[in-house]
Amino acid sequence: MDADLLVDEAWPAWERREAGGWVLRYAGGVTKRANSVLALGEPDDLDAAISAAEAFYAERGAPCAFSIGAGAPPGLDRALEARGYALVDPTVVMAGAISGRPSVPVRVEERPWRGWLETWWAVDGRRSTGPEAAERILTGVPALYVAVEEDGIPVAVGRGVPQGGTLGIYCMATLPEARRRGLGRAVLRALAVESGMPGAYLVVTERNTAARALYRSEGLQPKGGYHYRIRGAR
Repeated sequence: MDADLLVDEAWPAWERREAGGWVLRYAGGVTKRANSVLALGEPDDLDAAISAAEAFYAERGAPCAFSIGAGAPPGLDRALEARGYALVDPTVVMAGAISGRPSVPVRVEERPWRGWLETWWAVDGRRSTGPEAAERILTGVPALYVAVEEDGIPVAVGRGVPQGGTLGIYCMATLPEARRRGLGRAVLRALAVESGMPGAYLVVTERNTAARALYRSEGLQPKGGYHYRIRGAR
């Protein structure tokens, strides 16, 4: 499983520039996944490639960021550290087969609706102007959108992207007042059931130990990881 390529496919930036085998991605600054360099392969001149990436993001008024996964060229991480790039958000890739059925009713749609977006953004949002740009990213590929609703309001949500023989799971979010009730588990199972694809993967930050424990209990195991290097981050 090439997690770098799967994540790039499931979370598509609307602006992409190929540069010596690397992909420079930009999507209005919403999420690091869609606003970072996918550095796969060894460029002829590493320093020149980094400088070209820095110029690309400077033109857009965005910080230069690199996604460093298993496919990153040797030496890139050290070169970025020497330039003052901070290591940000170590992330675990988990994969496996999900079994079981959701314990509560769920709503399933082929596009994110306003309530779904508002709930996800309330938990995972980073920018006040982000929901519209985020919706553009989400709808860049076909996907399923699941929610547990209470009084018509989504309290737990998730997104599933069919990718060949596997399901990419994204946007898992539960409102704080609805946590510890098994609703995230219900969303996870519903995505597998509704897609007909029990084989799945997802990415989760190392620090999110509660989510990682949930995913392990549902049959997903660590299979690798990646992190970001961001210029000027603290």
